[in-house]
Amino acid sequence: MRSRWSLRSFASVVTLAFLAVSSFSAMSSFSPESGAQAAPVSSDQPAQGYALADPEHPGVARDGFSVSRIHTAPAVGVPDAGTAQAIAYDLVLARGWNQQEFECLVALWNRESNWNVYAYNPSSGAYGIPQSLPGDKMASAGADWKTNPTTQIIWGIGYIAGRYGTPCGAWEHSERKGWY
Repeated sequence: MRSRWSLRSFASVVTLAFLAVSSFSAMSSFSPESGAQAAPVSSDQPAQGYALADPEHPGVARDGFSVSRIHTAPAVGVPDAGTAQAIAYDLVLARGWNQQEFECLVALWNRESNWNVYAYNPSSGAYGIPQSLPGDKMASAGADWKTNPTTQIIWGIGYIAGRYGTPCGAWEHSERKGWY
């Protein structure tokens, strides 16, 4: 019985010591000015620290690899003809944007309305595919804004271009803030 207790005690002490040393090492290389860890100083070992990859595009770099904190939109193919996404695809390309911008738009509007022309958010009053707030702002793109996906998409793409520059700009904002 005594040997079991000793083994358990020893394992607990070793685990706690490991966690304490790991926590202390991580905290000692933390730089509060940048919010990132600085690379440890060592003459024999390669750097194992974290640093900001690019202050303009937040992310981290470790051991020569850079990882962005901004989530990229999932890849999508060319949409089925006649769908709201097909309308948006044509409008995105006509504006001179590329496939990646379309992917950002799909991800953004999947999150906002799931491409439902009648989507309504009762808590905010946002309406339609782009979740215009208020919905009647889309009347500037056409009188049929309540029911026509093309009208809503034209308005939504114009809004995104004016406010965020591109769909990926709107997607990145949505990822950071939870809204666009």
